[in-house]
Amino acid sequence: MSEVLSIRIPRELKRRIKELGDLVNWKEEIIKYLEERVVYYEKLKFLRKVHEIIENHPTLPRGSVVRALREDRDSH
Repeated sequence: MSEVLSIRIPRELKRRIKELGDLVNWKEEIIKYLEERVVYYEKLKFLRKVHEIIENHPTLPRGSVVRALREDRDSH
């Protein structure tokens, strides 16, 4: 199923698009571009969420990882 997306563009741009109509399938070009941009912004949204989670995550005191590794090594 498909939907209609309507946008306004400058008259001069529309004229130039019509002149190239026999060379370019504008529908395919626009759909492909929109799909690529949607994927880009979905990734960006995901990365922002991950960054937010990392920023809000508590930090460990300095040296605690080194101490835990030494304790683990020494216990064997």
